[in-house]
Amino acid sequence: MRKLRVLVAMHDALVPPPDADTLPLESTWDYLMELSVVRALKALGHEVHVLGVGDELRPIRDAITETKPHIVFNIVSYFHDVVAYEAHVVSYLELLKQPYTGCNPRGITLAGDKALSKQILAWHRIPHPAFAVFPLRSKKARLPRRMTFPVIVKATSQHGSAGIAQASVVHNDAELAERVEFLHRTLQGDVVVEQYLAGREFTVSVLGNERLESFPVWELWFDKLPEGNESIATSRVKWDERYQKRIGLRTERARNLPAEVEQEIHRICKRTYHALHLSGYARIDLRMDEQNRVYVIEANVNNDLTPGEDFPESAKHAGFDYEQLLQRILNTGLAYKPAWMVE
Repeated sequence: MRKLRVLVAMHDALVPPPDADTLPLESTWDYLMELSVVRALKALGHEVHVLGVGDELRPIRDAITETKPHIVFNIVSYFHDVVAYEAHVVSYLELLKQPYTGCNPRGITLAGDKALSKQILAWHRIPHPAFAVFPLRSKKARLPRRMTFPVIVKATSQHGSAGIAQASVVHNDAELAERVEFLHRTLQGDVVVEQYLAGREFTVSVLGNERLESFPVWELWFDKLPEGNESIATSRVKWDERYQKRIGLRTERARNLPAEVEQEIHRICKRTYHALHLSGYARIDLRMDEQNRVYVIEANVNNDLTPGEDFPESAKHAGFDYEQLLQRILNTGLAYKPAWMVE
């Protein structure tokens, strides 16, 4: 295996402290992904440099000039506190003619906008829930006649289940108007409303550029969800470890899926990946209704690589340990051909 110079680009607030390797696991929770990536790359024998990215682009250029990396391992997910600017950081790497890991700018933009991505899925006839969009400046929200309650209300361009709570599932126009207004006011962005499917929730991790590899179908469920609560990944489910234990959160290989259904899920996920012009790696989220029909909810690019999360765990189930997964992500980044490489 070729030894590489790897510049790991991460948010400056998440750069692990010098003594991170000596700290107990619970003390490293905030930057565990960043620490895990750096540790694994070093264990692979690569020459690793860490770059904390703040609100300026010049340090990125300076670090590249100084270290001359073969590749940037990119785990920057926003810029100026704006999620949509994630794509622009990657665009800057391309303008510098610097190879990087993860998704290309076009794919980040298309997948990152839940409304736009659903329009693209509709064009390609990829199954997805019915949806409607309510721009930030729109008047009081009412459900279109082609849709029926219940629906789930989400911000169009947020990461990590931001703005999603049990109250996001609404059952009438009054609840809809209240929730849309709440998200407009608190998150200051457009809102997408989609048909709520009260079924099983799956994720499929995909790796590649043109040729794709998908890992085993992963499922999320709750063993002790309070009666009356919907089975959805709220912000609290995503980030509150105590709450996760209280409701019995489980993410494991999908249970008792017929072979033909699993094959169809993989096929749909690869079609979604190509339709949204993704590259590098991504996680596709899906729901299944009572008739075993599967619908794409969204695609998450450059998703969480923390050990124990869906992507690393499904890769492990496919036979790749954490270090092997990161090496494959490096290889995929080096194989990607942006416009400046095309003759």
